[in-house]
Amino acid sequence: MKRVLTIAGSDSGGGAGIQADLKTMLACGVHGMSVLAAVTAQNSLGVQGYWELPVEAVRAQLDSVLGDIGADALKTGMLASPALVHAVAERLRDETAPLVVDPVGVSKHGDPLLQDDAVEVLRSELVPLATVVTPNLPEVEQLTGVRVEDEAGLERAAEAVLALGPRWVLVKGGHLPGEAVDLLSDGTSTHVFRAPRLDNRHTHGTGCTLASAIASRLALGDDVPAAVAAAKEYVTGALAAGFGLGAGIGPVDHGWRMRR
Repeated sequence: MKRVLTIAGSDSGGGAGIQADLKTMLACGVHGMSVLAAVTAQNSLGVQGYWELPVEAVRAQLDSVLGDIGADALKTGMLASPALVHAVAERLRDETAPLVVDPVGVSKHGDPLLQDDAVEVLRSELVPLATVVTPNLPEVEQLTGVRVEDEAGLERAAEAVLALGPRWVLVKGGHLPGEAVDLLSDGTSTHVFRAPRLDNRHTHGTGCTLASAIASRLALGDDVPAAVAAAKEYVTGALAAGFGLGAGIGPVDHGWRMRR
């Protein structure tokens, strides 16, 4: 059984964060483990508040899991503060398993999930450790200052993120009109992944789900392009099956394959 560790925040509504990560890992056939970095009060309407865990609690969870069980891949999500980003980067620096960094900055509803002064620590300490970093377009702008307004700008965005030091970057173009186009690059080879834009507003958790699916496929032995292709297929199916929950934006359906 392959082991994947997520280091992220909790979504009390169950559609994103740690909850989405673990559901995705189960659906992808790996054993999911978690290090909780923050707790959110969150539902289909937005994030009403969040609270970071103490740095020592995050360090203790990391040491506990990695010191005994280990991991075949790792994934980071919401880390909230400079101290948490630094602590996680410091602990993961000597890990050899593939690392997927989802640089979570804002929620689906536009609520901030990363303190302003944490962006530089994320940029300088954690992103350079990544096997794959998976920013959406607002996160590309937050990390690099590059604004993408059409598909032609995706390659320029990838170059700017790669300059920070990750091995690969997957620039997610879901905020652009038309097809859902993502661009994967390591600076020498480029892969473009396309999927039809689905008429479904229940899209909560897509970023967490995609990053966790990539980490799961890397743990199972895929190379990066194959892992991203499989993860894109899984997320597209989960988006198609997304369902209403509460009065706002519902989640994607992580178990769509099992129900199909």
